[in-house]
Amino acid sequence: MMPGQITKIGTSAAQFLLGGLAALRSFGNGEKDRSAVADASRQNTDLRDAMKQWREVFEHNPVMYFMVDPSGTVLNVNTFGAAQLGYSTAELIGQSVLNVFFEEDHDFVRQCVALCLTTVDQSHTWEIRKFRKDGSVLWVRENAKAMLRGDGTPILLVACENITQRKEAEDALRQSEAYLAQAQELSHTGSFGLNLATGEAVWSRETFRIFQCDPATKPTLNFAFQRIHPEDRDIVRGTLDRAYRLAEDFDHEYRLLMPDGSIKYLHSVARAVRHPSGRIEFVGAVTDVTIAKEAEQRLRRSEAYLAEAQRLSHTSSWAWDVHRQEFAYRSAELYRLFGFELDQTDVPARAFQQRILPEDFRRIVEVEREAVRQKQPFQIDFRIVRPDGSIRHVHSEGHPVIGRDGEVMEIIGTHVDVTEQFAAKDALHQAFDELKTSEQRFRDYAETASDWFWETGPDHRITRISEHAETSSAAPKGLIGLARWDIPPDAEFEPEKWEQHRAALDAHVAFRDLIYRSRDGNGSPIYVRTSGKPFHDATGNFLGYRGVSSDVTAAIRVEQAEEALRKAQGELAHVTRVTTLGELTTSIAHEITQPIAAVISNADACIAWLDRDPADLKAARRSAEWIVEDANRASEVIRRIRALAKKTEIEMAPLDINQVVREAVALVRRELAIHAVSVRMELASDLPRICGDRIQLQQVLINLVVNGIEAMHANVDRPRELAIRSSRTDDDRLLLTVTDRGVGLGKDVKERIFTPFFTTKSGGLGMGLSICRSIIEAHAGRLSAIQNEGSGATFQIALPLPHKDTS
Repeated sequence: MMPGQITKIGTSAAQFLLGGLAALRSFGNGEKDRSAVADASRQNTDLRDAMKQWREVFEHNPVMYFMVDPSGTVLNVNTFGAAQLGYSTAELIGQSVLNVFFEEDHDFVRQCVALCLTTVDQSHTWEIRKFRKDGSVLWVRENAKAMLRGDGTPILLVACENITQRKEAEDALRQSEAYLAQAQELSHTGSFGLNLATGEAVWSRETFRIFQCDPATKPTLNFAFQRIHPEDRDIVRGTLDRAYRLAEDFDHEYRLLMPDGSIKYLHSVARAVRHPSGRIEFVGAVTDVTIAKEAEQRLRRSEAYLAEAQRLSHTSSWAWDVHRQEFAYRSAELYRLFGFELDQTDVPARAFQQRILPEDFRRIVEVEREAVRQKQPFQIDFRIVRPDGSIRHVHSEGHPVIGRDGEVMEIIGTHVDVTEQFAAKDALHQAFDELKTSEQRFRDYAETASDWFWETGPDHRITRISEHAETSSAAPKGLIGLARWDIPPDAEFEPEKWEQHRAALDAHVAFRDLIYRSRDGNGSPIYVRTSGKPFHDATGNFLGYRGVSSDVTAAIRVEQAEEALRKAQGELAHVTRVTTLGELTTSIAHEITQPIAAVISNADACIAWLDRDPADLKAARRSAEWIVEDANRASEVIRRIRALAKKTEIEMAPLDINQVVREAVALVRRELAIHAVSVRMELASDLPRICGDRIQLQQVLINLVVNGIEAMHANVDRPRELAIRSSRTDDDRLLLTVTDRGVGLGKDVKERIFTPFFTTKSGGLGMGLSICRSIIEAHAGRLSAIQNEGSGATFQIALPLPHKDTS
């Protein structure tokens, strides 16, 4: 009963006490009956005996009795009651009964007294605290009743039962339940009772919280299954069925799918309790292990990430027990680094150490010993030999762990496989050495070459120029700070060239082989050829040009000399052609005379056909057509002769080499007939057109044909036959040969036949074949002479065919 709760009572200690008092009141009324003195004396004696007995009962009853007047003053108290409070009866009688109550309970006490006074002869019960004289708490269950005294004044009788132990037990139980609830809340563990036969369940407050269920709801097995994750329901149902069938404990984990879609992980353990009736119930605990599960999953992911990171970075971790001289921890990567299988978890430390090169292991021992002594971190590189014989380079770092005794207890550290870094470092050193060598080589080249290197800024003014040891090849002096167009003396004479160059520079494009006139370090005029390309910074900003310049004076002079030589050769070739034409005058005259004679004859015939009566116009027309044909033939001969005689620059054009052959032969047909030389032409029909100068190639052929005619001049017993053949070689060249059956070439003649001014003819200049070779070489070809087997010689012209267009 809580303080403030008052109940009515029937028979009780208070009634017993009130009975005694009634007896006393009866004794008081008897004194007035003088007539019965004797009886009164006896009754008095009996009454005193009764009072004595009741007082004994009152004093020694193990119930605390109080008599209180309406103002709360203690009128009487039994010895037991006073002793329970640590007082004597004298210390309490006459004092306010509120003195033994806690101040915060005074109002309640007054309410109880008032209630009793307003309900006389009715009993009320309540529980309330009191404090003893020593300050300790005394819980009592009070039965109180107000009654009227003889004078009509009320008096309150209170009987108190000591319930301190029960209260303390209840408090302890409540506290225990509170502790249990707190413990369950803190540990996320709820308790439950489960009757699988009925599906009824009893849950603790924490279990309700775990299942996110209103505590007012009656928990059932069906409700629990609605919360269980669908994927886990069959497993849970199987576990419960088995436990119920075998009446055995169970321990399992499953998930809850919460209304908001979140997942909870639960660990449930229960004990099977069989009742005497045979009924089986389960009493257990369910723990929300979501945080642990998520932490476990994160830890596993973290471990997986760490293992993967260690594998990718070739980094392993370890802990070394200094006292036991054994690994306290080894990561998986350490096994892989030393060439052990990952499942070889029982590999002793000695096995690892044996794979370290002996000289390196001794260093490790010394370094570790010093680190322990100094209690300082350390780093060391060493090598290991794997079972396959490969050597790996390892970089290790260790940090001492200091124990409570101030001494190093462990060393934790990492091993990093730096084999690739070592190889890269060696390669880098080698590359650096090669770069230095290359740089020095390039520097030597630059310092000894006739070229010089330069650099300009964004404004195109020279900022740097290489220096040469050789003063003869040094760059012009005083160029720093000048623009290129400020240097050459030809800038005023070739303004267009320099305008184009400046436009290229302003456009920041590369340029190549710009040739201009300048002066060398000695002030002598020179020709300079220069090339350059722009350079930029990392963000693409233009910084200037870098390039190289060369003194090409000698080359220019050579080109000028070659040009003069080419002109001289052209002049000589022209002279030679003219000379040849002179030698062919008879043949040429015949070639012209013959069509002219035919023209005259056909003209006469035409007149005769017209003079007839009637005129034969058809025949006259035919004669006129023949006249035209013969005139054209004569005109063509004259055109060819004029072309040969004309002094022109070389004109390269696509040519049909077979047509060139036929035209050349036509010019010498008369010479061939005069000297009774037959010509056999074997010309391939599928030859592609070549690029060449028609006149010059005809000159070469005429020269070779005439030489062949002359070579066969003395032939008496063998035919005078000249063969001209064209073909295509396997190396994709055009081959043209002129073969005679003449005297052939002696060894001395063969070696010198193309030498200028060498001739076997009494009136020859010795320039014909030399010029022919020059002409063929100008066509990127080759002219050669071969002694035939038997008699005669073959002159062979090899010319390049045009490249096929592969675009």
